[in-house]
Amino acid sequence: MSPAGETNGGTVAVGLAVRGALKEAIARLRAAEVPSEILSAELLLMHVLGRDRTWLYTHPEEPLDLYVLAKYFALIARRAAGEPAQYLTGKQEFWGLDFEVTPAVLIPRPETEHIIEVALERLGPRGIKTNMRTGEPSPALRIADVGTGSGCLAVALARELPHAEILATDISAPALEVARRNASRHGVGDRVHFIQTDLIEAALQTPAHEAQSFDLIVSNPPYVARNEAASLPREVRDHEPASALFGGPTGVEIYVRLIEQAASLLRSRGILVLELGHGAADEVRRMFHVQRSWANVNVTNDLAGIPRVIAAERV
Repeated sequence: MSPAGETNGGTVAVGLAVRGALKEAIARLRAAEVPSEILSAELLLMHVLGRDRTWLYTHPEEPLDLYVLAKYFALIARRAAGEPAQYLTGKQEFWGLDFEVTPAVLIPRPETEHIIEVALERLGPRGIKTNMRTGEPSPALRIADVGTGSGCLAVALARELPHAEILATDISAPALEVARRNASRHGVGDRVHFIQTDLIEAALQTPAHEAQSFDLIVSNPPYVARNEAASLPREVRDHEPASALFGGPTGVEIYVRLIEQAASLLRSRGILVLELGHGAADEVRRMFHVQRSWANVNVTNDLAGIPRVIAAERV
């Protein structure tokens, strides 16, 4: 049996190589009933070592010193207690880009990438910087990302649409600080402008000539019902920001406000693209029809066949 030492992460076996450390970490996470325990063990070891997955599996006998093991198993202990791996490593991939994440922001999910896909599809030729027929520059786009969080949607859209200026809003000042760093990191800080406000209310206070000036508004709003908190995974319920999760007693209240505000801010043929909460598609679709300001209302399913995104065009 390997000698052991004590750290703030519990007992750590010393003299372990990469394979042994992974095996031990996976066993601890499995015992704590952590989902995707193998992936978490790999990600945290990659983070501590500054190596990629290929290196881990091509150097299984590489010895790890006590400092590395102590740091690794301290993170494993925190993951076993429920902290998301993304907060432990400080990063998450979205749209092929690495984003900084902290407990101030919602962790970007792969499903949210459907917002980008739908937005680009609905923009059509407007989303191409140069008119393919005339060779002339396309008109500049004005976009809003409501509840930007980490800035993942705003930054991804800025990268895809170099002729766009983007307003990114959030009610949380700490979230906006993370988003600003992500925009700067990916070289779009000069085209993504951040403002602290509830939804997009600040834009409604602009002079009348600036109203109805957005071409696209996107949002992954808080849409979990308050009474569903107990059913959430502990990683989400106990660690991700409540302001980014809960949308009201039933979870759909926030859509009414979003749709009303967007109707006042989108120009004719402007597009609104929203992520949907579980089971909310029919009710949110009805909201668009009740307001009578919208056309071409469509729902897009994610890869699991779940209604994930709703999009509509301002008439």
